[in-house]
Amino acid sequence: MGLLTFSINVTLDGCVDHREGIADDETHALFTRLLEQGGAMLWGRTTYEMMESYWPLVASGEVDAPPALREWALTLETIPKYVVSSTRSKFPWTNSHHLVGDLQIAVQELKDRTPEGVLVGSGKLATELDRLDLIDEYKFLIHPMIAGHGPTLYQGGLPSTRRLKLVSSEPLSNGAVYMHYRRAD
Repeated sequence: MGLLTFSINVTLDGCVDHREGIADDETHALFTRLLEQGGAMLWGRTTYEMMESYWPLVASGEVDAPPALREWALTLETIPKYVVSSTRSKFPWTNSHHLVGDLQIAVQELKDRTPEGVLVGSGKLATELDRLDLIDEYKFLIHPMIAGHGPTLYQGGLPSTRRLKLVSSEPLSNGAVYMHYRRAD
């Protein structure tokens, strides 16, 4: 069985707005490595739609991008992408699949059949999955800024505090810090 890892960019005040943070070669290289280590991506519909509107164009060369962004886009193109949605059922982006049925059962089955692990990159979806005790690890890239707005990490709340154990930390030259935690409870 693979691990379910919540991975996202977050500012010091917890903002997970995709427009905040440092989007440079170093951060894209970090997330490319994470994708290469995993077996699948898991998103909610909103995140999927945001990603599908841009990254396939970078992968195909229709949008000019630096090499690190193109490598991220090409890696993203090849990895299986699973989408949780109650309002959309067709996901035409390469290797995209609709995850249907009971959320807890469907995600557990995805974990069971993906020994390399699954990365979840949607904040609201991750909150729901954490409420179901499905998230095993957290890999946050913490950016050196205070956004002063939302959406924020775990904005919907959790039923109890999650105790985590630090696995590793890696400072980046741009001032961001990559933090890897596992659940301690």
